[in-house]
Amino acid sequence: MMKVKDGQLDKLGLLYERYSSSLYGFFYRKTKQPQLSEDLVQSVFERMLKYRDTYTGDGSFTTWMFSIARNAHIDHYRKQKRLREDEILDEERIQGEDPSGLGEQDLRAQRKQILEQAIDSLDEDKKEVVILSRFEGLRYQEIADIQGVSESAVKVRMFRAMKELKQTVTTLTNEYSNE
Repeated sequence: MMKVKDGQLDKLGLLYERYSSSLYGFFYRKTKQPQLSEDLVQSVFERMLKYRDTYTGDGSFTTWMFSIARNAHIDHYRKQKRLREDEILDEERIQGEDPSGLGEQDLRAQRKQILEQAIDSLDEDKKEVVILSRFEGLRYQEIADIQGVSESAVKVRMFRAMKELKQTVTTLTNEYSNE
């Protein structure tokens, strides 16, 4: 990124190759919309180019990048004047297959669907902590820098998120079992 900052704009392509899939995963886990996720990835790289002078190299590049990603996601929903996706209940995803007679692969797919649904039910800050920590592999301090809070606040959010996830997964599993 320092080379991009110094004017070697072709190096942004290398950053894209290295980080676009990670950003796509971040956005997809938040939105569940493939096209929107791709658009937001493009937006992040446009912003990285536009705001390259703000990158100091002091902290982690991924922290800076995910801060931009977080802001791009927030800005998108502000511009579209949409409800936040954690307030939208996706009825189609709630309706599951009859669990009786499911094969092992079907059970894994159902468990994955239940977990995704449980993560979607978290409030935005908790959801973001889970995604950045568990799926993107960031440390709590990096997440704290991205969210603009203390590391202990991130730990509390993660603890509460995991507690909520456990309860929601149990509830959803019972609902699927009773269908």
